[in-house]
Amino acid sequence: MWRVFVKWLSFFIFGLSTLILVVLVFPPMRLVLHPREKFQKISRRFVSFSMRVFVSFMHSLKALDLEAENREIYRKLSSKIVTANHPSLLDVVMLLSLIPNADCIVNAYLNHNIVGGVVRQLYIQNSLNFEDLTRACTESLRQGNCLIIFPEGTRTPRSGQVKLKRGAARISLASGCAVVPLHIGGTDKYGLGKRDPWTGFNPTERYVYRIEMKEEINPEKYRELSMPLAARAMTKDIAAALFPAQVLADNEKS
Repeated sequence: MWRVFVKWLSFFIFGLSTLILVVLVFPPMRLVLHPREKFQKISRRFVSFSMRVFVSFMHSLKALDLEAENREIYRKLSSKIVTANHPSLLDVVMLLSLIPNADCIVNAYLNHNIVGGVVRQLYIQNSLNFEDLTRACTESLRQGNCLIIFPEGTRTPRSGQVKLKRGAARISLASGCAVVPLHIGGTDKYGLGKRDPWTGFNPTERYVYRIEMKEEINPEKYRELSMPLAARAMTKDIAAALFPAQVLADNEKS
């Protein structure tokens, strides 16, 4: 009961804090911070700080631990496309807390609620056609931001085959920016995973998010290939970094 209560309390605090930021903090900041790029830079760092506070709050309640070696490396990342597996609801929170200059592609449904106005100001929407989306991502990367992408497009299923979309590879090839794969491991995330019940929780231990940075993937490696073949090859390398066990199993089958 305590673990379920802590999880619900954490989500309540997260939602309330988001509402405060959207209604009371960001609008005044937007009025005084010009141009828009300056507002975005400062606001994203404020979001990152807020996520660090939230992670510390959950840690103090013994709900979770965030483990990442040499966090200074994450703070110094610039103009990188950060790809990661997506086992739980809190993955983006962990990554934003580590990377202060993070941009990301958000679901367009957020336009229809109270956070929509701020989201449009800070992040890139997936409702854009791919050409405009690539242009927006490239511009953000050229400003020194990092772009967080979950190439699965949804949370990682608890079982079954994982299939990655090629958007991250195509953006990397178009922008010339390298991909930095991050593997999110740790303890089982039951209660935060795909199709898990809201009352679900890990009954034996707290949630542990163990972030491991893999070797950088440079798009120059694929320049001699056509765009479709290059995107396919690069996506395969991203999958090998994020899901080595599955790639090994697929190779053994073939």
